[in-house]
Amino acid sequence: MLKYALGIDVSKKDIHASLSVIDLGQQVKVKASSKFANQLQGFKDLISWVNRHKKESTIPLIIAMEATGVYYEACALFLFKAGFEVAVVLPNKAKKYLQAVGLKTKNDKIDAMGLARMGAEQCLEAWQPMDEFFYTLRALTRHHQSLQELKNNINNQLHADEHSIYSSKKVTKQLKKLILSIEKQLKEIGQDIHDHLYSKAEVAEKINYITDIKGLGYMTVAAILGETNGFALFKSIPQLVSYAGYDVIENQSGNHRGKTRISKKGNSHIRRALHLPAFNMIRYNIGNFKPFFERILERHHQKMKAYVAVQKKLLALIYTLWRKNEGFNINTFGNEDTVSSFALARGQNEVAPA
Repeated sequence: MLKYALGIDVSKKDIHASLSVIDLGQQVKVKASSKFANQLQGFKDLISWVNRHKKESTIPLIIAMEATGVYYEACALFLFKAGFEVAVVLPNKAKKYLQAVGLKTKNDKIDAMGLARMGAEQCLEAWQPMDEFFYTLRALTRHHQSLQELKNNINNQLHADEHSIYSSKKVTKQLKKLILSIEKQLKEIGQDIHDHLYSKAEVAEKINYITDIKGLGYMTVAAILGETNGFALFKSIPQLVSYAGYDVIENQSGNHRGKTRISKKGNSHIRRALHLPAFNMIRYNIGNFKPFFERILERHHQKMKAYVAVQKKLLALIYTLWRKNEGFNINTFGNEDTVSSFALARGQNEVAPA
């Protein structure tokens, strides 16, 4: 035997577990399957069950589970603290793998078996829990975004009501009150985000360096830090670019030449946070962003594609300043590509997002 693999399918109430093993012939065999409650006692029972069925203590064990909303987090954290190697797989990746191996039927037990097989056959990246500081920051920034989107929806309702053929005064009055209430909450949550950011001296210092750039506020930086766990798990800028969904994908085969575009298969909160700051980089002519924008625009003749390229470049700049813990210097970053210079300084062969 080469490796044990425990596949876990997590739902709101239950945890379906399947323990498999892979041998030298690359054959995966299911050793045991069971179901546990998705709560503290269930986690303890799961560990006891694994220890009972894992006969060879010297053979490594990998636990693979799917990122199902927030329901997997408590179980993953418990297993991580208990000393197990945990891998959290994205749902679309798990789904395509199960389809590739020919599993047509779908239920919790089969999903757990498929995840166990995936963990046995592949070298999955180990999961680490998010830092509590940045987890709280993410919750605050996402709540702020939800409130802002709610306010926009209600403003649209108010506009429609005021311009309809028969406008209702009662509806208009209630909508205006609701908008005022949301604006008050937005102000409060904005202050909470500011206070949380500046509650740590080392974070506050880096935030000040980054927000010295005109047109880039602390709310944008807070959203990015919250979504990336303070860039803790990223070893290179291409990893970060891919995580944010800015990675470029091609569509070509033989004589066929499809459109080249960004994947958008990444964190949409980051892309949303960088949308307006990208306009500010051009408006205030920061560093070499404007020449970069004009070069991309001349090449593709699409303003939005050029602005997306600016967003990628701005994300790389924020990452660079955070890692190097220094302020934006136009002499350093104004005449050369930020990503390439940072890659060379670290001795890595990284390609600047264009």
